[in-house]
Amino acid sequence: MAVLNMWISVRTRRLLALMVAGPRGRAAQRVGPGPGPGPGPGPGPGRCRLHSTPGPPWRVLFFGTDGFAVETLRSLAANRYRCRPNVTGAAGGVVAALEVVALSDRAPVKKFADQNRLPVHLWPLADLQGRFHVGVAVSFGCLLTERLIRQFPYGILNVHPSLLPRWRGPAPVFHTILQGDAVTGVTVMQIRPSRFDVGPILHQEIYPVPTDCTADQLGSTLATRGAHLLIDTLKTLPERLANKVEQNPMGATSAPKISSSMSWVSWEDQTCEQIDRLFRAIGSRIPLKTIWMGKTIKLLDFDGWVGFKAVVLKKQLSAADFYNGYLHHRLTRKTSSQPEHQPEHQPEPCLFFSNRTETSECRELSKTKTSNSIRGATQ
Repeated sequence: MAVLNMWISVRTRRLLALMVAGPRGRAAQRVGPGPGPGPGPGPGPGRCRLHSTPGPPWRVLFFGTDGFAVETLRSLAANRYRCRPNVTGAAGGVVAALEVVALSDRAPVKKFADQNRLPVHLWPLADLQGRFHVGVAVSFGCLLTERLIRQFPYGILNVHPSLLPRWRGPAPVFHTILQGDAVTGVTVMQIRPSRFDVGPILHQEIYPVPTDCTADQLGSTLATRGAHLLIDTLKTLPERLANKVEQNPMGATSAPKISSSMSWVSWEDQTCEQIDRLFRAIGSRIPLKTIWMGKTIKLLDFDGWVGFKAVVLKKQLSAADFYNGYLHHRLTRKTSSQPEHQPEHQPEPCLFFSNRTETSECRELSKTKTSNSIRGATQ
């Protein structure tokens, strides 16, 4: 009987507290900070109630495609809200709910979402009906309309691997290496409708470019740093939005997509350092190319001073095999009819040419610009 009386007493005190608090007090007990009017869904097994406050945890819709985007998605998934004793708000996780938008079933982001049981939507989207607070777009590649952005009370954020406004566009990491930038970084910005990389900046972090690093290495580092910077931004998102800074158009530079046309080595115009940067920027994706004896060959495995350890001519060859099979006899042969008292026949130049359309121009270059050529490597 004593136990029953105690239970009734506790329940009575709770009911009285709700009556005193009124409708506002009861509304504050709904699950999550849901952007739409009215209470959210009740807590299921193992879930806990979250307070409706202008702060984390947020309901996030993620837009992405490639491996760079996966790093940010992984960080968001790891920072989902969990019920922890004596831990509330952002300390318990900045993400209340997480869903994913992908462009295709083959996208790395889609595979990660499936592996981690995250709900996936294929682009284009239907009406979201106010289910999310904020969107996050990373390497998505599609312009987002004003109608879509307006469905997120806090807009759509973007993680960009450069210090905007420098290197706006789809290939900022490649151009950072190609131009020899000493410093780069990551930017979290708010997306503007139907435009790429022009929105106000919420957060930036500077990162010095390591010596001799490749675009792949730098991109991997910036992906991790960008993911961490986004989580830090979400922890204080209202304050970040209140203090956002518009980009200065005076410092804007363009970072267009890389293409195979960039892979041609121009021996006459590029220095050793420029060829080195070109290889580190695109060599892992698009092999550098040149012309030798009228044939296109691919240059592999760069060796510092404009030397390559391997080439592709019909098949891949080491530099030593290429020299022995194609260059050695041209550099050392003599004319059989030459009198003994006359000097040896000069070896025929075996030059690598830039991609020129005029054969006559190549012939002229072979006579006047031999100092800009590359002779076969013996190592």
